[in-house]
Amino acid sequence: MKFKVEGIISAMVTPFTKGGEYVDFDKVGPLTERLIKMGASGLFPCGTTGEGMLMSTDERKAVLEEVIFAAAKKAKVIAHTGTLELATTIELTRHAAEVGAYAAGIVAPFFYGYDESALYQYYAAIAKAVPDFPVLLYNIPGCAKNVVTPELTKRLADDFENIVGIKDSSGNIIGLIQMIGDAKKGFHVINGVDDYGMQGFLSGAPAAVSGTSNAVLDIYVAVWNALKKGDLKKAREKQILLSTAARILEYGSKASIFKEASRLRGFDAGYVRPPQRELTNEEKKKLAKGLESIGVI
Repeated sequence: MKFKVEGIISAMVTPFTKGGEYVDFDKVGPLTERLIKMGASGLFPCGTTGEGMLMSTDERKAVLEEVIFAAAKKAKVIAHTGTLELATTIELTRHAAEVGAYAAGIVAPFFYGYDESALYQYYAAIAKAVPDFPVLLYNIPGCAKNVVTPELTKRLADDFENIVGIKDSSGNIIGLIQMIGDAKKGFHVINGVDDYGMQGFLSGAPAAVSGTSNAVLDIYVAVWNALKKGDLKKAREKQILLSTAARILEYGSKASIFKEASRLRGFDAGYVRPPQRELTNEEKKKLAKGLESIGVI
């Protein structure tokens, strides 16, 4: 199945109106355009960073359609379609295929604990429901509780042609490298951890999905561009800067920190949806000081 991504894919925030009652659609298109202009090769809406789990099915569909329209084929849009249960995940994945998304990324089902057999059956059902549409597994056990192991990844990739890759946000670079080593030709192991972006690329990951990119996409793009030119010294310098920025941004532990950082850099990315919370004034001052210390504001 035809599927190819490389470079930095931005895990987009979702702009909400104050108090989080509605999606602020006036900002979704401009945010899409901004990230593409800054160098994103792809976009990943409604995922962890995008507060997708706090959105209704209709909202997720509408945001995806707006992102695809605004991207205007200048970047590949990978829709995050994972939910707590199978039927809605299939509904969102079919919708993504129908409206022109490049692929779907699907987080492991969460809250309840599932063994490997259950996870295999879950992803198998989705793959069979959209046989002509590319599907990416999404491993983030810190949030989802359940682990998409290298062994399960290989099994699913071998059994289903349209399971074309995995976004690995486990924080386990050894597992990432194992997946890359086990991958069949054309299977994309995409790094989802900013702290080892350069190392992921050097290990063979063709792309990275990044929430931090909402605030400092230019830094991550600089890592990628330096590596393409073979300038390891510059890539290492930019990776250190990226890792420092990720710590200042608290690895996106609060969605509001990415939105405030974006605001400080000149783009209003809206508000968060409860139970997410906005930053306090003290937290905003601390963030501004941190970003000033690395020269991005």
